[in-house]
Amino acid sequence: MVENAHSTIRPLDPRDRWSELSRAERSAAYDNNAAVKNSPALIAERNEASSRLRGTLRSHLDLPYGERANNKIDLYPAAKPDAPCLVFLHGGYWQRNSRELFAMLVEGVAAHGWSVAIPGYSLAPEVSLTDIVAEIPRALDWLAAHGASYGIAGPLVLSGWSAGAHLVAMALDHPRVHAGLALSGVYDLAPIRDTGLNEALKLTDAEIATLSPLRLPVTQKRLDIAYGSSELPALVCDSINLYDRRVAAGAPGKLISVEGADHFTILEALRRPDGVLVEAARRLLD
Repeated sequence: MVENAHSTIRPLDPRDRWSELSRAERSAAYDNNAAVKNSPALIAERNEASSRLRGTLRSHLDLPYGERANNKIDLYPAAKPDAPCLVFLHGGYWQRNSRELFAMLVEGVAAHGWSVAIPGYSLAPEVSLTDIVAEIPRALDWLAAHGASYGIAGPLVLSGWSAGAHLVAMALDHPRVHAGLALSGVYDLAPIRDTGLNEALKLTDAEIATLSPLRLPVTQKRLDIAYGSSELPALVCDSINLYDRRVAAGAPGKLISVEGADHFTILEALRRPDGVLVEAARRLLD
């Protein structure tokens, strides 16, 4: 792990010559599945582990926090109600995956006495990104109002991976969020509109302006921003750019490069009790 990596330590960003690239090349700049050759095996192992753990851990599952089908939250309370709680938002470019597939992450912080909450959210193209972003504060409102009755009443650390990291940056200002930990995120939506991902998202000019953390005022809460050193350059550069923007605004937080990790294996650093991102999450309460 390298913390506070200097902003000049960055890969060549394909977006610097975006106008020269074909649509296929632009799509490839964000295609994590293609970039990680063993991604099918990694995803299958993650899903199997989550299915197994979700059925065995102490939990309250499928609790509705809103009216839409995916507006449900899974709670994994610690022994102590006032223990810190990691609220984790899954990834999938806002159009894939679900909360059930990430139960394997519970064991990391749970080994240190933390609770975990995993909200689901609606997906494109059924809803817009504007709708998706608005659902996260509703889940946090629900947790603030009802969490104690399920054994979760401690400070909330909001974390997420990939699209979930974008949602972390967007919801960091929620009054119940103590701090954030964003993994492998996308923080400028403008290039996404030029890729195949936009077929489902259908991003508007207004959404690019109002839902891109790199285009918004900085939230003055601590946010640690992590990425894998072997990730796609566009995602690495977005992480570094968001960190630099926050530093310039005097906002607290660290930049964490997880050495050797790609877009999928970085989750191991939050999954293992001794993982560097478990340690980072715990330090957010210092």
